Amino acid sequence: MKNTIHAILFGFKELLSWNTMKYALISGLIITVIWAGIGAIIWDSLIGFSSRILELIPFSMIRSNGAWMLSSFLWLQLVLLTFAMIFAFFGNIVLRSVTKEKYTSFSLLTIAGSALFWGIVWIFKEEYVYQQFLKLLTWLPFETVEKGIAFLIGFYLIYNAVVVTMVFVTSLFSEPLITSVEQRHFKEDEVCRDHIFSSVGYTVKDSIIFIIVSLIAFPLLFIPVLNIIVQIALWMWLIKDTMSYDAAALVYEKVEKEKIKQHRFALWSISFVTALFNFVPLLNLFGSYFGEIAMFHYLKSLKK
Repeated sequence: MKNTIHAILFGFKELLSWNTMKYALISGLIITVIWAGIGAIIWDSLIGFSSRILELIPFSMIRSNGAWMLSSFLWLQLVLLTFAMIFAFFGNIVLRSVTKEKYTSFSLLTIAGSALFWGIVWIFKEEYVYQQFLKLLTWLPFETVEKGIAFLIGFYLIYNAVVVTMVFVTSLFSEPLITSVEQRHFKEDEVCRDHIFSSVGYTVKDSIIFIIVSLIAFPLLFIPVLNIIVQIALWMWLIKDTMSYDAAALVYEKVEKEKIKQHRFALWSISFVTALFNFVPLLNLFGSYFGEIAMFHYLKSLKK
């Protein structure tokens, strides 16, 4: 347990370094722009796909889950709005007072603080917010409710595509990322490079499995509470299975799955923390890098 906590803290520390942020910001923004463009092109098809699924679900369930989804969407918008307002009023002042690296750290802490603040508000006012949206969806005609929920589902699918692509890109560029970490903290060792290509192939396989299972489990997303559990479980599996293999390929000369299984509790714990990044916009761009670094540090420390 001690090694797990150290690995998680190390992951957070490295995430705040400019070198890691550079990888995360550049790749994250590019991937987001690409998927935003793809989403704009296929948006009508996405809405059509969502609407066909909604036709198979009872209206009472759509209304109830729709209220929950709208509540979550409002929370997300408030987090982004708070983040934008803080930077609009205080961004220039902070930039003149701190270094570039600390300024980026301030950005991450600001978005995390905004999410935490509104999360606390939602905890105390959850029932009230939920009931208000439930009334709104009750007043609206069915077709409007259906289209509104279909829009949110389309947004969810694009968001999930960004998350999966971030995991894939992190795996693809894990060697240069981890090499820079290695040089700063494990100078006497070298990163293993023989299994990088097999690691990427493993990531592709995991991504395909994740997409297939997500489609099968899609109806469960309309059941409040269970939908959160299912989504976290899917993200955790993808992160753990992909990044533990990546980290092992960079630590050991030969990847042995049995050796990885011996430390599954620690790796699942790191995967859970990594999955939580995906619930906060902007922070989701950094989650996969955190997971990769934390798992590498955990396995490297055990080896040493």
